[in-house]
Amino acid sequence: MPSHLLACPECDALQHEPQVLENETEARAVCWRCGAILIQGVEMQIERMFALTLTALILFVLANAFPLFALDLQGVHHVTSLFGAVETLWSKEMHLVALLVFATTILFPAMEITALLYLLLVFHAQAENEAPWVMGLLRIISVIRPWGMIEVLMLGALVSMAKLSHIAAIQPGVALWSMGAVMLLLAAVSSRFDARQLWIRLEHSL
Repeated sequence: MPSHLLACPECDALQHEPQVLENETEARAVCWRCGAILIQGVEMQIERMFALTLTALILFVLANAFPLFALDLQGVHHVTSLFGAVETLWSKEMHLVALLVFATTILFPAMEITALLYLLLVFHAQAENEAPWVMGLLRIISVIRPWGMIEVLMLGALVSMAKLSHIAAIQPGVALWSMGAVMLLLAAVSSRFDARQLWIRLEHSL
């Protein structure tokens, strides 16, 4: 099979795609110009990744159904949730910010998780040649993954709690713990998700 051209993600140098076999879990290829890692051989344990992603989906639903934290200030009780934050921004006529928060903390992570579940299920069943939308979902994941900013949400929530702790009583909610777990689970899945291996399997099945 002829090799494809590959652009380095760091310096954009074009080069022929190195041949790293699917079972070479310790092998890696680097850019000839800057030395950046182009391909890292990773053992994809699809069943384990599916279980982690399914758990992330359940926790993500909980994170959107329950409050992030509760705040008691001078006898007044406030409850904050993800959708509540978006609604508040929208009501304050900060429409662009509200859309960005909704997209980066709710929409894009939900799309990534559901797409991962579908792809892992399809490739585990070795039905990639028959299932629709496989190629499209592989492309979508690569595009939306950088825009899922759960880490930024968690950092912002923790900073807000730290700044408000001296003037109000703050109680972390179910959503905050759930979103933290989702962040860790997606990081674990991403570290083992190798789209290149799936593309190779898809090419061989066509």
